Amino acid sequence: MPPRQEPPERPTAPERPVESLVVPYEPDALPSGLVPLVGDEVSGRWRAVDRSAHAPRLVAVPGGEGEEWTAAALVTARPHTAYLKIVDAVGDVRAAVEAVVTLADREGLAQVKWEGWTAHAEDVAATGFTGLRSPLTQPEGAAGPAAGYVRWLREGVTTTPLYYGQTTHFTCGAVTALVARAHAGTVKWQALDRQAELTLWRDATNFLACEPVGLGVAVHRARPSTPVRVHLDSDGPVLLDHYPEKDREWRALLQRASREDAERTGVPVDPDRLSLSAVRDSIGRREQVLLLLSLAGMQGFDVPHWVLCHGAVSGAIVIEDPWANATTGDTWVDAHLLPVPDSSLDLMSVLSPEGFRGAVTIGRPQERDARS
Repeated sequence: MPPRQEPPERPTAPERPVESLVVPYEPDALPSGLVPLVGDEVSGRWRAVDRSAHAPRLVAVPGGEGEEWTAAALVTARPHTAYLKIVDAVGDVRAAVEAVVTLADREGLAQVKWEGWTAHAEDVAATGFTGLRSPLTQPEGAAGPAAGYVRWLREGVTTTPLYYGQTTHFTCGAVTALVARAHAGTVKWQALDRQAELTLWRDATNFLACEPVGLGVAVHRARPSTPVRVHLDSDGPVLLDHYPEKDREWRALLQRASREDAERTGVPVDPDRLSLSAVRDSIGRREQVLLLLSLAGMQGFDVPHWVLCHGAVSGAIVIEDPWANATTGDTWVDAHLLPVPDSSLDLMSVLSPEGFRGAVTIGRPQERDARS
């Protein structure tokens, strides 16, 4: 079991906050004050994808006269989350970063992240950021920076698993379960690879998705001495509405078989809806929660998706999302240690049209299991 960690202490605010202005980022109409600060590499990266779904903004530090800028940063964030991400800071980098931190603090956000494309170690340290450990894998098709950084703005207790991006479009359930087990200390991080990912998916899948009962049974089967509980406030088959009728029937049979497996192996299936306060309580007990949600809020399409809830700060649950949307500039830096307000997560995790919530809680391993 990794040690419990507090977020880094919040650096002392400067005596005179950096004055700044915030303007929308429009790639085809850059403000004149930005042009002298942005080189070809940075400009090319900013224009390479359509970032409009992530509310791109320029946070600028104006100079003494006219339209001159001394620093600027491009910031984005997934909708319905509690962070800002710096893609790049240019000019007086430290002034630009402090301006972003001030903006995030003013907006009541939990953290600021910084992609490491052009960040230098001395600027990172001087502005109160800490390094994120390099990902074990990056999500399929979403090549992000080799390095990333974070600065927490809210109090709370969270732990920091390694980031593992799913290597297929359909193995999110298996990946969240594997990351949860490695983070709990029941398997070694080095054991997380594509073979482990696909093996657990094959055991849990309802083709192609992993439904809650099947996933819980597979997690229990892989590590019987670790407590597992399924939460599903629906007594019928789920995640089948988009299939033709003939394809629903055999998948429903598989889900009934998963229910029978759960009863036979002693995996409890709680029919009550898991509340967000119960998720926080589980995290406080150092349990981990695999939560099924829709990507409609964060990514714009209503697809069921598994994430891992492993930390909590004031007003937000901290999740690991094994997938990132490269077409919007989303990278592993967004998906790792991602704070989502409780109210947003509450809405995201009620799946339509059935209106159910599915989750799997994984308890703390027995001492012998943890030592192994």
